[in-house]
Amino acid sequence: MHGARVAYVAAGSGESVLLLHSSASSSAQWRPLAEMLQAGWRVLAPDLHGYGQSGRRPGPASPGLADAAALAEAVLAESADRIHLVGHSYGGAVALRLAADRPERLLSLTLIEPVAFHLLRGAPQGAAEHALFREVAVLAADVTQAAAEGDSRRGMARFIDYWNGEGAWMRTRADVRSALALQAERVALDFRATMTDPLRLEALRRIPAPTLVLRGAASPRPTRRIAALVAQVLPDARLQTIDGAGHMLPLTHREPVNAAIAEHLSRNTAARQRPAAA
Repeated sequence: MHGARVAYVAAGSGESVLLLHSSASSSAQWRPLAEMLQAGWRVLAPDLHGYGQSGRRPGPASPGLADAAALAEAVLAESADRIHLVGHSYGGAVALRLAADRPERLLSLTLIEPVAFHLLRGAPQGAAEHALFREVAVLAADVTQAAAEGDSRRGMARFIDYWNGEGAWMRTRADVRSALALQAERVALDFRATMTDPLRLEALRRIPAPTLVLRGAASPRPTRRIAALVAQVLPDARLQTIDGAGHMLPLTHREPVNAAIAEHLSRNTAARQRPAAA
């Protein structure tokens, strides 16, 4: 796509479930969920641009959420059928953009703490959301500056500790820290994309798909607030908070998260949405 290699995992058969991963990650984060679902669903999990086995999107411009949404849609090109869309963190922001651009494609939507920071920026003047946006802006500036100065470890340490708690970086294995440090520049671009996207809260009203919004009770305030805002505005959404969980809840609290996703998918199959015969 656009001259870049796009890798994705495909398994199972049935209605398609598209899984979009977080920043500094890959489709591998979904392996346990994919294994659970593939007996009854067609599971598709791409590596987004610059992650896993997918190449970076070529061109001088910084890739935005629309570019990542286009990658996700390209993976679906083999079929025009409606899909179930699941996204976490950066993947959640991409999923939200794809849902707004192509609402007719969705059977259901699952958003796990989407980092749609642009929704905070677009809040009314004087709103508390602006303080939360500034909190994220400081984090983004730190990561971006560290990457520009060639001190990627410092940038990723700041990033990992923000999302996982102080000291998380040093508790991470040395080989994993080395791999994460290589992604600092890509993470900085993700911040830019999620902070500048033009999509606004009001536009979410055009997404009719049944939506499950998941968040962690112990997550940073900005993403907890975004989850609440999205759930309030979407026409058919329910918000579920996972006790004791933080932002990386698909990994740290895999069992309740995967169970909630599977239940939401089953509740919103095409057969259940099809009008009953007269």
